[in-house]
Amino acid sequence: MAVDNFLFGQCILYFLAFLFGFIAVVPLSENGDDFQGRCLLFTEGMWQNENMTMGKQRFVVEEWGPESSCRFITFVGIVSLILSAVQAWRTLFFLCKGHDDSHFHTFLNLLLSLLVVFVVFVAGTITSVGFSSWCDAVTEKGALPSSCEDMQDTNLELGVDNSSFYDQFAIAQFGLWTSWLCWLGLTVLAFMKVYNNHRQQELLDSLVQEKELLLGHPLQSSYVYNRNVMM
Repeated sequence: MAVDNFLFGQCILYFLAFLFGFIAVVPLSENGDDFQGRCLLFTEGMWQNENMTMGKQRFVVEEWGPESSCRFITFVGIVSLILSAVQAWRTLFFLCKGHDDSHFHTFLNLLLSLLVVFVVFVAGTITSVGFSSWCDAVTEKGALPSSCEDMQDTNLELGVDNSSFYDQFAIAQFGLWTSWLCWLGLTVLAFMKVYNNHRQQELLDSLVQEKELLLGHPLQSSYVYNRNVMM
C-alpha cells in the first residue's frame, strides 16, 4: 500500500507538472511570435521626446535582451513538459500493473528530479528578473503614471505587437514557478523512496546475518559435542 501511495503521489505531481509546463510554454511561444524573435527580457530602453513642441514622447530600445535568455526558458519549459509527460505515463503504467522501479532506477529518478528542479528554478529566476527589468524600463522604474500592465495597451511603436506582453509573461511565470513546486515535490518523494529502499535493504541484510548466525550456532554446538564424546 505504501508503494502504491508513492506511485499515486508521483503520478499526480507529474500530471500537474505537465499541465503547468504547458501553461508556461504556450505564452512564451506566442510572445516570441509577437516580438518577431526579439527577447523582451533584460531589454534596455528609455522614453525620449519625439516632438519638443507637442511634448510627445516615444519609447526607444537601446538594446534588446539576449535571445539566449528567451530560448533557454522556452527550452526548459519544453523539456520539463516532455519529461513530465513521459514520467506520468510511466508511473500510471506501474500503478495499474502493480509494479515499481528497481532501486537503481529509483536513484536515477532522484538525480533527474534534482536536475530538473535546479534548471526550472534558474529559468523561473531569469524570467522574473528579466521581466522586472523590462517593466522598469518602460515605466522608468515607476516614475510614469502608467503601470507595466497598462503599457501593453499602449502602442510602443517598436515594430512588434506589444498588446499582450504583460499577460503572456505573467502566465509564463505562474507556469514555471508552479511547475518548479511540482518538481520539488517529486524530488522529495523520490528521496523518500530511495531512503525507504535503503532502510529495507539494511533490514534485509540484518535478517540474512541473523539467519546465518542462527544456522551456524547449532552446527558449531553439535561439532563441539561430538568432539567431546570422541575424547
